[in-house]
Amino acid sequence: MLRHSGRRTCRDDVDTLNMEAGRKIRVLIVDDSAIVRKTLSAIVEAHPDLEVAGTAADPFIARDKILALDPDVITLDIEMPRMDGLTFLKKLMRFHPMPVIVISSLGQSSSRAAIEALQSGAVDVVAKPSGPYSVTELRDQLAMKIRAAAHATLRKPGTASPSPSVPLPPAPRGSGDVRIIAIGASTGGVEALRSVLVALPAEMPPIVVVQHIPPVFSTEFSRRLDQLCRLSIKEAADGDSVERGRVLIAPGNFHLEVQKSGGRLRADVRTGDPVHFQRPAVDVLFHSVARSFGRDSIGVILTGMGADGAAGLLAMKRAGARTIAQDEQSCVVFGMPREAIRVGAADSVLSLQQIPAELVRLAGL
Repeated sequence: MLRHSGRRTCRDDVDTLNMEAGRKIRVLIVDDSAIVRKTLSAIVEAHPDLEVAGTAADPFIARDKILALDPDVITLDIEMPRMDGLTFLKKLMRFHPMPVIVISSLGQSSSRAAIEALQSGAVDVVAKPSGPYSVTELRDQLAMKIRAAAHATLRKPGTASPSPSVPLPPAPRGSGDVRIIAIGASTGGVEALRSVLVALPAEMPPIVVVQHIPPVFSTEFSRRLDQLCRLSIKEAADGDSVERGRVLIAPGNFHLEVQKSGGRLRADVRTGDPVHFQRPAVDVLFHSVARSFGRDSIGVILTGMGADGAAGLLAMKRAGARTIAQDEQSCVVFGMPREAIRVGAADSVLSLQQIPAELVRLAGL
């Protein structure tokens, strides 16, 4: 199997997406389907800053091509002959860690494997170009994810997520007037969210989350988090009650907003144009919280590439909310938090490990 080559694992500069001046990001496409390899190759080659370094029909061919071609990013199918993608990923991250984007079908079993792949070191997950995810929709999204992966900080799988049984660190009491917490994340966010949410007590104010993730994968992600956390966690449905002790996660391909309806807080799940090429978009959620809750809310922006969430977090801050951005050292990709910090949207910049205790403090628990 592959052995670690000592290659670099991070250079997160969104303003200089090519890793050296004039150098393209080189992608190895691993999929047993010739049609999918051809489709993904066409998508990659449509972007001037990306190129296909090679393709492979199974992990054994991929192993040899990684050593021969030294690609910057791998796209990896889950279901393949001779060795499944998940097994190959675990071996790869052990012996030769490098940025991997999982390309998976939308089936339930594939979604479970994709979420496990993210926990095993994959940087991101994308749905295969079929059904609701057409090639046109995937073209820009996959390119963004490849760019993010090429500049991601690779972390040892499982090291960022504390056990739910670990006692919460003591924190001074806050004002206790927090009615809602809104969190946004993208690349690296699946594991970052798990790290934050498993450390929170069941008595937390309502939490609403946007994670850039495809449909069906968001269902499995929510289900798995619910098994790990003391909070009740579910994928948001239109009209869901927003209540203490509950976390609602935006479903893939739908925006999530929070509305006041009489004396009740409810989730508004809807379609609409993508924002920053994303649906769900963090900005959509944050702007709705700023309008409805103002100073009674907390906004948190976690790891991810791009600018989604910066304007919304700034709107929350201007409305009186307390706002937090994840720091560069603990991010997989520092783009979204960095943009929020740049526009002055963050009251504080904290490591991923510090964020749960600060949320508990601000909530007055």
